[in-house]
Amino acid sequence: MPDAFETRAIHVGQEPDSSTGAIVPPISLATTFAQRGVGDHAGYEYARSGNPTRASLEACLASLEGARHGFAFASGLAAEDALLRRLRPGDDVIMGNDAYGGTFRLIARVHEPAGVSWSAVDLTDLDALDAEWRDETRIVWIETPTNPLLTVVDIEAIAGVAHARDAIVVVDNTFATPYLQQPLALGADAVVHSTTKYLGGHSDVVGGFVALNDESIADEIGFLQNAVGAVPSPFDCYLVLRGVKTLALRMERHCENAHVIAQMLQEHDAVDRVLYPGLPEHPGHDVAKRQMRDFGGMVSFTMHEGEDAALDVVALTRLFTLAESLGAVESLIEHPARMTHASAAGSPLEVDAALIRLSVGIEAADDLADDLRQALDYTLA
Repeated sequence: MPDAFETRAIHVGQEPDSSTGAIVPPISLATTFAQRGVGDHAGYEYARSGNPTRASLEACLASLEGARHGFAFASGLAAEDALLRRLRPGDDVIMGNDAYGGTFRLIARVHEPAGVSWSAVDLTDLDALDAEWRDETRIVWIETPTNPLLTVVDIEAIAGVAHARDAIVVVDNTFATPYLQQPLALGADAVVHSTTKYLGGHSDVVGGFVALNDESIADEIGFLQNAVGAVPSPFDCYLVLRGVKTLALRMERHCENAHVIAQMLQEHDAVDRVLYPGLPEHPGHDVAKRQMRDFGGMVSFTMHEGEDAALDVVALTRLFTLAESLGAVESLIEHPARMTHASAAGSPLEVDAALIRLSVGIEAADDLADDLRQALDYTLA
């Protein structure tokens, strides 16, 4: 198989059907599979344990992440939960201080009551990480770029610290996608995705994925995938596979459009601060330039006049649809403090109420810029 990412996205795990020659691998809806004898089967027994369509997706996404093992789940949080279930009472997790609200909720409100401790740290500051480290720390949980502040974390540097202390590094690669960033090659031990976002890319499927190389961790994740049963349906796997075929092309357009939008926002008097790693003044620009192919399709910004102005803007756009989620072909706008990150209110991860998050789609960049501009102009009237 050729090495090019675009070629692997279309061909790995997706060979023409051997019995019919169908170019698109068939969706296998079967819940159970005939056995020639007890324990003598063709690789599949029961659909929770394994399914041909899911196997195609897992092979393709593992290849794109440069991983030996891949496991598909029913949602991104189900994928995260599988990694966190490896922890035992008394173990500790360190996460970034602007992590996704769902990740925070899962760790703080599901796993903490089960005996897992956690702390939130500025992972761009290795001294802060060192100060927060405990003997019980087992996982450092990285997002880069982060959701919603677009902070860039040096994966290689964090991996060096964690591995020296016998902890593992998990990287949520949802924002960057494997097209823009390869965390395992930078020293991460596991990569997690919400395939709902850029990998699916069309706002029509929910899913998650874990990619890793370590055999012992893979054995545990495989066991949990089967034992807990939070697996995606065959049709959901098909939809993600279909989306992945155009991932490279879509990400290039997402990045181009995001750069145009970030520059426009910088020039508008209603905007206080623009958060986008592609801007040279972004504090993580140099790290992002080193570990990413491009800077992604997410842009966040704050309003000079605070929350009321932010709420006005998200209500007035026409092409940017007010909605949660991200990473699809259409552009979305949201108010994190009241929407995706409401669960972080009152915690160290609480979000500025003046913040707006954009998922910049693949529409014409000028149309998107005009749409935002008219909404921003209203707040100055």
